[in-house]
Parts: sequence; structure tokens; C-alpha cells
Amino acid sequence: MSNDILMYLLIGVGAVFAIIVFAYLILRKKMQSSGIQEIQKLRAGTEEKKFSSEILYQKLYVKYLKIPFIKRYLLKIRRRLEIINIDDEYLTRKQSSKILTNAILIIIPLTLVIIVMTHENTLLMTFLLVFEVFLADTIISGMVDKIDNKLLRQQINFFSEIRHAYHEYNMVEEAIYQVAQDDEEPEMSRQAEKIYEVLISNDPEGELEKYYDIAPNAYLKEFAGVSYLTKEFGDRKVDGASLYLKNLNNITQEMQLEILKRDKLDYVFQSLSLISIVPILFMEPIKNWAVGQFSFTASFYNGKAGMIMQILILIMTFICYLLTRKLKDNGSVNMNTKNTENPWQARLYKIPFIKKFVDLFIPKQGTKEYRKLQQDMKDAASKDKMEWIYINRLLLCVVTFIASILIIMYLHNIVIQNVYTDPTTNYDIIGQIAEKDVDNAMELTESDNDYIYHFKGDTTVTQDDIAREMQRGRINKDYLESSEQEIQAAAERVLGKLQLVNSENMQWFEVLLAMVFAVIAYNAPIWMLKFQAKMRQLEMEDEVMQFQTIILMLMRIERVNVEIILEWLERYANIFKEPISKCVNNYESGPWEALEQLKEDVSYQQFIRIVESLQAAVEKIPIADAFDELDTERDYYQARRKESNERLISKKGMIGRAIGFAPMVVIFVGYLIIPLVFIGMTSMTESMSGMTAEY
Repeated sequence: MSNDILMYLLIGVGAVFAIIVFAYLILRKKMQSSGIQEIQKLRAGTEEKKFSSEILYQKLYVKYLKIPFIKRYLLKIRRRLEIINIDDEYLTRKQSSKILTNAILIIIPLTLVIIVMTHENTLLMTFLLVFEVFLADTIISGMVDKIDNKLLRQQINFFSEIRHAYHEYNMVEEAIYQVAQDDEEPEMSRQAEKIYEVLISNDPEGELEKYYDIAPNAYLKEFAGVSYLTKEFGDRKVDGASLYLKNLNNITQEMQLEILKRDKLDYVFQSLSLISIVPILFMEPIKNWAVGQFSFTASFYNGKAGMIMQILILIMTFICYLLTRKLKDNGSVNMNTKNTENPWQARLYKIPFIKKFVDLFIPKQGTKEYRKLQQDMKDAASKDKMEWIYINRLLLCVVTFIASILIIMYLHNIVIQNVYTDPTTNYDIIGQIAEKDVDNAMELTESDNDYIYHFKGDTTVTQDDIAREMQRGRINKDYLESSEQEIQAAAERVLGKLQLVNSENMQWFEVLLAMVFAVIAYNAPIWMLKFQAKMRQLEMEDEVMQFQTIILMLMRIERVNVEIILEWLERYANIFKEPISKCVNNYESGPWEALEQLKEDVSYQQFIRIVESLQAAVEKIPIADAFDELDTERDYYQARRKESNERLISKKGMIGRAIGFAPMVVIFVGYLIIPLVFIGMTSMTESMSGMTAEY
């Protein structure tokens, strides 16, 4: 390159640099003007940072919708959150994406831990990886429950503000509107705005019924209903105090009891689900430790007995985990959104040939079996349809039968493989075999395998036949120079292995056993319904006391009659919903007769007393007089309610601890201690017998 060209290039670069500096100075001067500075101040609070979790979760939401398996969980979370976040699509997407992301961040490391700890046991690793699907549901439900509990706590603060606003405006709708403007608790503010819109609408009664369908909890339903009745019929003074505010106080007390109940249930059950799962992660380390310290246990842990014990522990863990979840979730009042879904059972049932096959098993309407199953579903408050339950039953039956056959075949294969691969030696009671002894034992195993391969399938072979082949040396030359006694001992050992290999085939009783397992699996969904119904019976007293609170709120309001009270009870009922609905439907044909039928349909004495008071209010005395003891003995009922909740939580906790700790006890006792003791005693007995025979 010439000097002239280099000089021109340097001049050009210098000129460009000078232009850049000159432009920078001009722009800097303009940026320092008052107008530009004011714009920068205005933008400072609105500009988004380079990294924004808000935007990240919104983008992840869109990504999750494109992934089939994850999409199912995302929509399931969304269905619950959109009830809480009324008309707030942005927040619903953000919370749904955040909960799912947190669940994934827990599941992925857990998956890696499972693979690392159980990579040597394919069956255990497969089971645990499948089990994570159920664990994901638990994690997600727990995160959504926290948001639901947060709303419940916000409601207490909201009702406190309503009291002050109502004193100021003396109008229900205005008080709700003013408190709804508070942005510090957005979840509750949205609910308040929705209730305000209901109250000022042209058809408040119709809009109220629509709100009942989407309200996140029963307490907001009660608040909306009481606010509507007060707006329509007016407020009144009872014992010198506003009836509306007294009703708000009653709802607040109910919520406080519910929050305490949920907190205590969460505390009792917060670790039980994990306690029922975690022990199975240590099955493989326990096995490795036992075999390393006591080599004689290898025949158990690597054999059929050890594998059967593992399978039983895995099944037991799965059952205990499900029961623990059912036991805890049974106390929740969260909205069940399952009916709004189009579950896989419904899609499967639409296939014509599957529908015809399933219908063969569903009992006919009017039969005793049909009525019994329908009653079990009602008692358990199951949201499933009968055909869905039978699809679950049949699928479990078929899958269990196929899995049982495959597992039995796998167990036979394990025994055969152990014959071909285990070192042929007598184990010491303590410690491992020396490396040199292991090599010699494996050479002996390979020598035995040659004879097993030769005679395999021949069930008529004798010890003498094997001994003759050893003497001839046609299969291998290992015994050409051995004594007669050594050959006979080797032939006896090979014959034992050969008989074991030939006998490890599928037997008729094993097929029958697989059928028994299939029948058990077929009945498992029904047993689960019965278990859930049994747990719900523990909550009957709690629901009746909720009824008492509802009646206490309604009985002082003018124009409220028995039919309105029954409609309110039906709206908030859970355990007694079916008989109350039947009573409401039959009410117009005869109030007394409908209530009498309600008494016959239920057996819980405290609820029957409520029905008898309603009967008295139909024809004889005013509602306020029929239930006057509810008002006079309010403190007693509140104390009794607290004590009832304590008993309920205590019972559930006791049952939950027994179920949750069962897998841990079985693993350490049944999988470690008993095998060590039993096999150790057996080995010592055999060793002593051998020593006695020698002498």
C-alpha cells in the first residue's frame, strides 16, 4: 500500500471520527433541554427492564400451549385461576405460567436424582418416573391452593373495610363500590367489582345466580346473597345493631374458622405425601448396603423374592400416596372444575365400539347395583359420570392383568439370568467375596452353564447323565482329571440349576393370580369412592354448623321463608346436597311432606333437628322463633364448631400419619431387617449342618 493511499485513509477515518464527535455534542446539548428531561422523567417509571419476569411468563404461557402434555396441566391450572382472577386474562396467564414453571423446576431435578439413584434398577426407575405425573398434580394443587387461601384472607380485610364504608354511606352497593377501588388487594377487588355489577344490574337475581356458578368460595356467595337481600328488602336493627353488619360478622367468623382449619390441615399433611414417597428412593441404596455388608443376602435381593418385595412396596407406596391426598383434599372447599373439562374418558367413550363394550358392564338403570353405585358416587361427592368410572375400572383391569403377566415373566427371567450370572460359591456370613474367589466362582458358573445349555429343556435328565458327560469331556474338559466324588458333587449342583431353569415357565396358577390382581384393580375405583365417602362423614357436623350460620343470617330478614332457606342450604351444601335438592324440587307439591321426606333421606341427627325446626316454621311459628336457640346460643355453637374442627383434624391427622409412614416402616422392616434375620439364620443353620456332617 502506497504512502498516499495510507494518508488519504487516515484523513478519511479522522474526518468520520470528527463528524461523530460533533454529532454527539449536538445531541447531548439537545438532550439536556428541559423538554427532553421532562419526557425522560415521565418514561423512567414506565420503561421495562431488560429482563422482565412478567414478559417471560407471558411468553412461556404461549410456549406451553404448544406442548401437548404440558398444555393439559396449563389449562387445568388456568381453569381454577380464572375463577379467582375474574376477567383478568393477563394475570391468569402470568400465574398459570409461573405455577407450571415452578413445578417443572422441581420435577426436572427430581427426575435427575431418581435416574442417578435407581439407574441400576429399571423397574424401580420406571415406576418412579411414572409416579412423578401424580406428584406434579400435588405440587400444582398446592400452589393454586395458596392463591385460594390468599383470597380468603383478603376477604377478612375486605369485610372489615365494608363495615366502615357501610356506616358512612348506609347503602350496600355504594359501600362495596368504594372498597372495591382499593388496589392493594387486586384479587378481592375484582370479586367486589363483580358483586357490585350484579347488584346494580337490571336483573340482579339472574346475575346473582350466574355469579354463584363462578364464585371462588362459599363465603363470597353468602356475602353476595346477603348483600342482595339487604338491598332488596332493606336493613333493620336487631338488638340495636345493623342486621347486615351482624351477618357480615357471622360470615367473617366462618372464614376465620375455615382459615384456621386449612392452616392446621396443611401443617399436619404438609410432609406426609413426601414421607410416603421418599423412602422408595432408598430401596436401591439399602439393597447395595445389605449385599455389600452381608453377601449372603444377594440371593434374596437379586432374586425373585427381592423383586416381589420391591413390587409390593411400590404398589403400597402408590396406594398410600393416593389415600393421603384424598384425606387432605377432602377438607377443601375449593371449586372443582372437572365438569368443565372434556376428559379423556369422555373422548374414549365417544368411540362407538368402545361405548358398546363399556355399556355391557354398566348396570341397568333401576337395578340394585345401579342404585348402590349411584349412592356411593353421591356420598363421595364424585364429579365423574358413571361411564367414566367404568372406563377407569375396565382400563385398570386390563392394564393390571397385562402388567401382572409381564412382571411374572420378568420374575422368571430374573431367576434364569441369576443362574447363568451368579458366582457359584458359598457366601460368607459377613463381608464380600475376595476378588480372586469371585473370578474362580465365575469360571465355575461358566462351566456349569455349558452343561445347562446342553441339557436345557430335557426334563428326564438325571445326575448320572450329567456325571457321564463330565467324565467324557465332550462339553468341556474341566472334569477330565477330577475325582468321582468331585464329579458327583458338580453333577448334583448342575442338576439343581438345570431343574430351576426348566421349571421357570408360566404356570396356570400364575395366570389365575394375574386375574385376581385384575379383579382387585377393577374394584379399586369403587373402594376409593367408599374411602372418600367415609372421610366425608367426618365432616357432616361441620357442614350442619355451616347450615346453622346460614339460617342465622336469613331468619331475621323480612320476607324470607322456608323455601328460600332451603334454596340457600342447597346452594352451599356438599354432603347433604342431594336430599336437599330433592326436597326443593318437591316443595311446591307439599312443604310438610317434602320436609318429611328429607328427614327420611338423611340419618344425621343434628341435621334432622334443623329439618324439624323448618317444619315448625312452615305452619306453626315464625322462622325467627323456630331457630331462636341459634341466636341465643351463638357463642356455644362457635365453641362447639372449633372443638369439632379440632376433632376432625385430629382424626385425619391420625389416619394420615398411619398411612403416610406405612411405606417407610415396610421398607426398613420388610425389606431390610426381616431378610437379614431370616436369611442369616437360614445360612447359619445350613453352615452348622454342613460342619456337623463333616465331623
